[in-house]
Amino acid sequence: MLEYKIPFNRASLSGREIENILQAFANGHVAGDGAFTHQCHALLEKIISSPKALLTTSCTHALEMTALLLNLKPGDEVIVPSFTFVSTVNAFVLRGVTPVFIDIRPDTLNLDERQLAEKITDKTRAIVPVHYAGVGCEMDEICKLAEAHGIAVVEDNAHGLFGKYRGKPLGSFGTFSTLSFHETKNLTCGEGGALLINDVSYVERAEIIREKGTNRSQFFRGQVDKYGWVDLGSSYLPSEVLAAFLFAQLNASTMIQARRQAVWTRYSSDLAGWAGDNHVRVPVIPAHCEQPYHMFYILLPNLDVRQAFIKHMSEAGVLTPFHYVPLHSSIMGQKFGGRLGDCPVTEDVSDRLVRLPLFSSLSREDQDFVTARVREFKV
Repeated sequence: MLEYKIPFNRASLSGREIENILQAFANGHVAGDGAFTHQCHALLEKIISSPKALLTTSCTHALEMTALLLNLKPGDEVIVPSFTFVSTVNAFVLRGVTPVFIDIRPDTLNLDERQLAEKITDKTRAIVPVHYAGVGCEMDEICKLAEAHGIAVVEDNAHGLFGKYRGKPLGSFGTFSTLSFHETKNLTCGEGGALLINDVSYVERAEIIREKGTNRSQFFRGQVDKYGWVDLGSSYLPSEVLAAFLFAQLNASTMIQARRQAVWTRYSSDLAGWAGDNHVRVPVIPAHCEQPYHMFYILLPNLDVRQAFIKHMSEAGVLTPFHYVPLHSSIMGQKFGGRLGDCPVTEDVSDRLVRLPLFSSLSREDQDFVTARVREFKV
């Protein structure tokens, strides 16, 4: 396996992760929903301005919980961008739901809200905006349409913790939102996620679904004298070991975010001239959006140039991966009626996009090496 001088991502410790893990063992509770889990819930509720947060084993599982909470069934439809990770769709397909793929905007690469109205039918049960690179979708229009048609909004906010849209935290707009703490995200516990519930009428059932369909949480709060199987559910609780690690990252988020912002800003300034000279597009951040500095990508002129760029960087020891492959034209996407040509912006962007290394421990020296290699490449 090729080893890179500079990887695309490198998870790093913020300071107290190991200490917290040892404390979890000292507390005698390393299964789910211990003290560290509850402290993570409180911090996330504050950051997102959401009434209820529940840690999960992944963002995928948080999305699966939303499908259960909405009682989605075969014949229902959910509108999803084709330019997203497969988990966004799988969570609903697992319930027999038909995904309706929608194209993305050419500027932010988010779901194109201008195409939503034509996608909504009497079978539509939810819209799933994905805040690509942590830049907010046009939530005013999305929520307005959803409300008018009586359908739910589920924000896939895997990239967007600390991002804002018109001053309001991403993840606070929909009925539900989901977070990822995978190792590639700004804050991590290796693998993990969270479900944010903005409609409190769903909280009690969410706790039950998360606890394998039992009312165990109510039992531990003394609300019932015994617990049993009362609903559908699965094992969605992360261990207290993961929560302890994540709690340290959450507490260090100001430092982590400042470092990521510095890296992103340097890329933006150092590559501006090269991008202009070589017909390369850099990220677009609308004035009404505050990004969380999750990703710095570039859009090269075409697929051949993109592949040549990746090869050039790889030979220099720098990993610069592309991103999503369009879901609508994939093998599974075609089974749901997707066809090549349905989402032209998605197809174009997928062929041209490359991501540059961005992580909080990326040194100035290593970043200078990356940008120097980038500027060597001529279109």
